[in-house]
Amino acid sequence: MEAEIILKIAGIGMLVAAASQILSRAGRDDQAMLVSLAGIVLVLLIVLEKISGMFTALRSMFGL
Repeated sequence: MEAEIILKIAGIGMLVAAASQILSRAGRDDQAMLVSLAGIVLVLLIVLEKISGMFTALRSMFGL
């Protein structure tokens, strides 16, 4: 399961990097920045979901 998360984040990073480079070379720097920002937000949402699941597991484990 953990390898799946790492591969998912790496895939998002590669797609965002490729799209950003293509847009930058086409002269659309504003859109390239927005694509990069969207990729960061997407990865942060994935990480926050996993952290939330970890805290839920800890609460149930200790009966809090």
